[in-house]
Amino acid sequence: MSSSEMYDFISTVTADNNQTLSVQPSQMITEIGSFKGKIYEGDDGSEERIQFSSTPIFYVTLYWRNRLAADIGTVFNFYFNAAYGNGNTESFKWSHPKDGHTYVVRFEGPLSRTIINPEIHGIPSCKLKVLGRIADA
Repeated sequence: MSSSEMYDFISTVTADNNQTLSVQPSQMITEIGSFKGKIYEGDDGSEERIQFSSTPIFYVTLYWRNRLAADIGTVFNFYFNAAYGNGNTESFKWSHPKDGHTYVVRFEGPLSRTIINPEIHGIPSCKLKVLGRIADA
């Protein structure tokens, strides 16, 4: 069987902002996928399953530890700048460093950073919701 990627299961969309976050994470990326649905269990062990959508929902978690302050500043700028992510309200492009595709994402939740010293900062974890993909050229 050939390898599968998130790209294979989501549709092409347009980002709110035409900016691409491409700061390489310092370690492994975690990809989480699921479907929106609900399972109701009866007293007799039976199940009633409801799937609200056949489109999968993906999230990625990125880790930037012990990176140059400029790299972490770029991520911070994407989160806090209204022309980029504006917190979690605007979508933008994200270049996946492992599968080579570009996705449309938005931040999911708050963003925190650690300041090790003036030159070295970190972001313990950052969760992005994948809204779609950019078509490969």
